[in-house]
Amino acid sequence: MKKLSSALCLAVVTTLAVSAPAHAAAVDDCPVPAPVVDPPIQVPPINDQALAKSIAGLPAADATAAIVRVGGTRGSWRGVSGIADLRTQRPATANARFRAGSVTKMFTTAVVLQLNAEGELALHDTVQDHLPGLLPADYPPIQIGQLLNHTSGLPAPKIDPSFAEVYKTRFKKWTPREYVALATENPVQFDPGTKQQYTNINTFVAGLLIEKITGRSYEREVTNRILRPYGMRDSYLPGDSVRIHGRHHQGYQLVPEGFPDSTRYGAAFVVNMTKMSVTSTWASGDLISTTADLEKFVRALFSGKIVPSAQLEPMFTVPRVTTYGTCEPAAYTSGMSRMVLPGGLVAYGKTGARYGYSAGVGATRDLSRTLVYSINSTDAKSSGQNQRGLAVALAALR
Repeated sequence: MKKLSSALCLAVVTTLAVSAPAHAAAVDDCPVPAPVVDPPIQVPPINDQALAKSIAGLPAADATAAIVRVGGTRGSWRGVSGIADLRTQRPATANARFRAGSVTKMFTTAVVLQLNAEGELALHDTVQDHLPGLLPADYPPIQIGQLLNHTSGLPAPKIDPSFAEVYKTRFKKWTPREYVALATENPVQFDPGTKQQYTNINTFVAGLLIEKITGRSYEREVTNRILRPYGMRDSYLPGDSVRIHGRHHQGYQLVPEGFPDSTRYGAAFVVNMTKMSVTSTWASGDLISTTADLEKFVRALFSGKIVPSAQLEPMFTVPRVTTYGTCEPAAYTSGMSRMVLPGGLVAYGKTGARYGYSAGVGATRDLSRTLVYSINSTDAKSSGQNQRGLAVALAALR
């Protein structure tokens, strides 16, 4: 069972969002992982019944709504289930916008790789070369490529992780440099390039790098380089806004009885998390999108339209290092994760979670199968939740 869980890490939404604990001791005597090879396995036919079952019965204790979009060269399937709003009981809709969370990292990575293709930077350039003074003087040189594949060793900021604190500060506005400064009060976790640890700080720094090199905002660069050219008309980066504009589903989080502003939801209680600041995740997780737009994105990205094929390769390459604090092989590429399904089929993609919203994008490299989903999970950030996301991924990809 341990092997299966590792292979399916892409599908378990919040598992990918949780990094190794900051106090984990580095394991120094791990063998170097073997190179990974994608076997030539054909995707199976679309399983309509399994997909329908994966989002059946909503609203339920674990989620209020779900949207699933499966495509590729071997057919397509569309599904929507549940309600958009607990108060009005309005039905969920397939074209609703949602918070995509860490799927944003794919966009940030793609823009950095575009700049690499344009000769504006090299992946072996250091952060200190381009952003002098951003990192403490006693930090080792950290390469741009190490930011993208989470081998930089950069630490996460020490922030109270309790939901009570998250709710109390849900409208707080962070600046990217404020976030980086708080994180870098801590020492590096390991020598850059020797381990992998998934942290938002990497794409924060990558976002600042984009702004420094282009002289324009991160939001403008993603919009002008990806969203507009590839027809993603319902996607945008909200900046300081706490709202989701246009048609969208409400997002809810389970809380204990008596929690401020909570309402009863079946046998439990929830608070509405639809409105909140996403400046605490910025270039790591603030994208608002739709399943149709994200399908356009993954098709254009994988086919070499957004990033030229030569520069795209890091997005399909897992570094040969172990995960920090363990001897487990790394699972992340630059901007994505590699997933090996039972039977050997390999897919690449990214999941994301904001309170009330779980999302996922995945595809086989040849685009014979693509998957985009949005689930309004009632406990989206919990590492033990989101079995429904797992069921959707399994139904779509095997």
